[in-house]
Amino acid sequence: MALWGGRFSEKTDDLVAQFSESISYDRRLYPFDILGSQAHARMLARQGIIPQEDADAIVAGLDEVREEIENGTFVFKQELEDIHMNVEARLTEKIGKAGERLHTGRSRNDQVATDERLFLRYECIQVSNQVVAMQKALLALAEKHSDVIMPGFTHLQHAQPILFAHHLLAYVEMYGRDVERLRDCRRRLNRLPLGSGAIAGSTLPLDREFVKEQLGFEEVTRNSMDSVADRDHIIEFLAALSIIAMHTSRLAEDIILWYSQEFAFIELGDAFTTGSSLMPQKKNPDVAELARGKTGRVYGHLMAMLTTMKGIPLTYDRDMQEDKEGMFDALDTVKLTLATMSAMLGTLKPRPDRMRQAAGDASLMATDLAEWLVRQGIPFREAHHQVGRYVALCQSKNLALDQASLEDMKSCIPTATQECFALFQPAHSIAARRAIGGTAPENVQNQIAFWKNRLEL
Repeated sequence: MALWGGRFSEKTDDLVAQFSESISYDRRLYPFDILGSQAHARMLARQGIIPQEDADAIVAGLDEVREEIENGTFVFKQELEDIHMNVEARLTEKIGKAGERLHTGRSRNDQVATDERLFLRYECIQVSNQVVAMQKALLALAEKHSDVIMPGFTHLQHAQPILFAHHLLAYVEMYGRDVERLRDCRRRLNRLPLGSGAIAGSTLPLDREFVKEQLGFEEVTRNSMDSVADRDHIIEFLAALSIIAMHTSRLAEDIILWYSQEFAFIELGDAFTTGSSLMPQKKNPDVAELARGKTGRVYGHLMAMLTTMKGIPLTYDRDMQEDKEGMFDALDTVKLTLATMSAMLGTLKPRPDRMRQAAGDASLMATDLAEWLVRQGIPFREAHHQVGRYVALCQSKNLALDQASLEDMKSCIPTATQECFALFQPAHSIAARRAIGGTAPENVQNQIAFWKNRLEL
């Protein structure tokens, strides 16, 4: 009979047991379940609700249960449904009646909410560390190749010359915001729900503040119904993971494009590429493609959780058991993706000559010419119009912008001088973009220095 089965006269159907169990996946919550139970037992004894000797036996017995799980000798039982019941049942086998006192003043509803918050509080730090590893890998590439010039793109069209390092540092900024989001997520979830019971709290004199201190939470939750019905912490965590995955997918897409024969901007190490089962010449950027593909999987778990929660009345409903598998899978997917991508970045080598050649098209400096006119006092819209006419003229004559004559330029831009042709140099264009955030070399060096200091490199 199940530990909660006093009300029931029939054994749970085997299909129902299989359908409703969660021990096959929630067992990974065991260290947090045990930690929370030990704090709860200490509180019960402190409040005189259970004898001190029973609390001592519970705490020591739970240490032994943890060792069994970590040593691989613990037998998880499907009929006990979840990690909470499996741990409690084994504890009672080991210490007898004292173990039956552990569940005093709590429900599995507030217990699982506590376990999840302890788990996510830990994992927010672990994921942050891996995001920082990505930042460090990108920063190392940027610093090593800080003088490499490439074309920047808008609409996947050549736009303006930039430094390769500037492009990489854009992702460092994105990942920096991801770390901030995880930090915010951790702060919001760091509230103790234990002691809320199943819905209405407890008639026992529980000291939730004591448990909060024992477990290192910043606050206790204020409403018992919200405490057990809330899964915002999981949704917010999945949202943070989804944004990390999105940023990583965009980086992966850049790498895929840069690695193609059409771009040929970079090389990747053999250890992080694969071949074709048919075509011997192929060397494919599969790591980047998988990182791009797995992003949809992470998004799916966020959408599934939002959909699960949207129609659930207060408070707890069994639907909420569906919160864990997606959370675990999204977490594992993002952590493995970050680890693999950061390692792959260590093998990435730019091809500066190819990049510089692609950035050498004079049309990429058309805006520089328009801004030169602005400095001569011409309104930007008029300057834009004049340069546009010049671009059209050059195209009609099949000439690059720096190959036409001054006479041709003046026919479209009356105030043009020979000085204008010096603007069509990628290095000159890059060096001139000195406003904060621009791609000028000194700005890029400042960005590198900022992030090295922030990341303590």
